[in-house]
Amino acid sequence: MSARQESTAPGGVRLTSAQGRWVLATAVLGSGMAMLDSTVVNVALPRIGEDLNADLAVLQWTVTAYMLTLSSLILLGGALGDRFGRRRVFVIGVVWFAAASLLCGLAPHAGVLIAARALQGVGGALLTPGSLALIQAVFHPDDRARAVGAWSGLGGVAAAVGPFIGGWLVDGAGWRWVFFLNVPLAAVCVPVALRHVPETRERDARERRGFDVPGAVLGALALAGVTYALIAAPDGGASPGVILPAVIGVLLGVLFLQVERRSPDPMLPPAIFGIRLFSVVNVVTVCVYAAFGGFFFLAVLQLQVVVGYSALQAGTALLPTTVLMLLLSARSGALGQRIGPRIPLTVGPLLCAAGMLLMTRAGRGASYLTDVLPALVVLGAGMVTLVAPLTSTVLASVDVDRAGLASGINNAAARAASLMAVAALPLLAGIGPEAYRSADEFGAAFRRAMPLCAGILVVGGLIAWLTVRTPALRAAEPAPAERCHPECVYHCGVSAPPLDPGEAPALEAERPPAGGEGLPGGSGSR
Repeated sequence: MSARQESTAPGGVRLTSAQGRWVLATAVLGSGMAMLDSTVVNVALPRIGEDLNADLAVLQWTVTAYMLTLSSLILLGGALGDRFGRRRVFVIGVVWFAAASLLCGLAPHAGVLIAARALQGVGGALLTPGSLALIQAVFHPDDRARAVGAWSGLGGVAAAVGPFIGGWLVDGAGWRWVFFLNVPLAAVCVPVALRHVPETRERDARERRGFDVPGAVLGALALAGVTYALIAAPDGGASPGVILPAVIGVLLGVLFLQVERRSPDPMLPPAIFGIRLFSVVNVVTVCVYAAFGGFFFLAVLQLQVVVGYSALQAGTALLPTTVLMLLLSARSGALGQRIGPRIPLTVGPLLCAAGMLLMTRAGRGASYLTDVLPALVVLGAGMVTLVAPLTSTVLASVDVDRAGLASGINNAAARAASLMAVAALPLLAGIGPEAYRSADEFGAAFRRAMPLCAGILVVGGLIAWLTVRTPALRAAEPAPAERCHPECVYHCGVSAPPLDPGEAPALEAERPPAGGEGLPGGSGSR
């Protein structure tokens, strides 16, 4: 550790100090890589398919391979940082992510690209919780909430500009530069982290913590089996090559649940699902983010294949949704605190459903101002309405000590739902392997798919209306004095709700920092 690092102990760095600004920049650079990747790759899909002569299944795997490893390992990634050092695991994640990105950009064929995307997800599972862990462990308690707020806001900017940057690169240098972009970002991030970020770890992790490696592996294999079957079904039908992976995936899922029940340190503690409100909100999350995952996967293809946009135009066209979230999510969160979660979690999905149905007007020769923009504005309004209150409800449904874990589970559930939707929606909508090469065929399939996405959102809204009560947050355990509130007031990611450690009450915030508090996967989660 350098002399500069030793001058300020972990847990005492002030946001206004030079070191504080370097730590914040490091965390934003690292998480920004993952945020950018989650939005830029979709824009490049049509060009990837054209260049690699790939069918729709390859485009699905390009998206799902990354989400599969990320959603399966993100909780484990937080625990690894607690044990082995948050800076160390974060730096490993950044280097891993950049190396996998380089491999993606150099991929000579689809098989290498898909494998590299899966490796990218492993790196993302290390750096995504690690970037927040650095802020939680390093900054002084008085500055921690502001640092997390700045981190979420700047990360939101990265997500908002991602489609624009992706489209510009695809139309210019080519789709491979969507992945090469991560390499220079990592080259800046890693030296800054090693020089300016002090190392931290959970102080009693070696005595208390274990790793749920069997659970992580079983969860990943279960998702992989089901995903493979869903993607292969349009081509393979009810063949043994489709049915067998599906059955194996389901059986591994059952085994995963058994392992989690018996594990002394489960990454997905079954007891937390005994909290009714937490379980209900996660069901709503699954419905909402399944629809979002399917929509954003198909909408970019629709805009390029059917409407005739370039990659840059398609990426720019999607900006209204993320910009609305970035500008209005803080106000939406404050409104949700005042009126309770029931109305936002009901109205938000219904608005999103209306936006997706409006998007069916975006066909051949569609006008952006009259056909595309209204749909995206309505969709963005729905996302603004529901995402911040959803995060608030997840955090408020559990006690302070489990808020970070609850947020991590909610984030992983959303990513898994999006993964399943991207795998299943083409099958359900009858989108053939070569459909994206034909404007007429894909346009017809898109019009069949949007009502399915809207229907999932309506189900989520109905579940919220019937099961979430406004007084629930005030009456549910834990007592109000022990509940925490979101620290990430800016929400901009469309792939999952934000990881949020939750802001403890003032009495809690005055305590000395306790290592991994608030982090998904760590036993010290607040």
